[in-house]
Amino acid sequence: MDQLLNDFSPGLFIMQTIILLVLIFLMVKFAWKPILNSLNDREEGIQNALDAAEKAKLEMANLNADNERLLNEARAERETMMKEAREIKTKMISDAKEEAQAEANKTIAHAQAAIESEKKAAISELKSTVATLSVDIAEKMVKGELSDKSKQLELVNSMLNDAKLN
Repeated sequence: MDQLLNDFSPGLFIMQTIILLVLIFLMVKFAWKPILNSLNDREEGIQNALDAAEKAKLEMANLNADNERLLNEARAERETMMKEAREIKTKMISDAKEEAQAEANKTIAHAQAAIESEKKAAISELKSTVATLSVDIAEKMVKGELSDKSKQLELVNSMLNDAKLN
């Protein structure tokens, strides 16, 4: 160190200081600004990339929310459609049952009417047959009773007695 102090030259020192200042000036003027600009550009690029990533993350969250909402809407719509289909099925079944019941009632009514008509016809025919048989029997009885004169007189007397009573 003593030797450094002995060899010290103020002119050399000032010259080296000036050269150093000129170098610093040149570095600041020509190299420092481009280095700082490139660092700033890189910092901005990284910040932009982070912002874009955050924006993409938000968009992804929005898309997921939209997808979930659409899925829920589709499920609700499917449930509504299924409910409507069940209601239509139930209505169709009940309508078919009502129609079948009405048709059955109509058929039963026609059958009962036909039975009643057949019954009336049978009763009418039976009455006609009974009347014919009664007339035939009466005719045979009257012929048998009127063939004998004493029986005829007896019949006339009984009729006359009946007429007086009435």
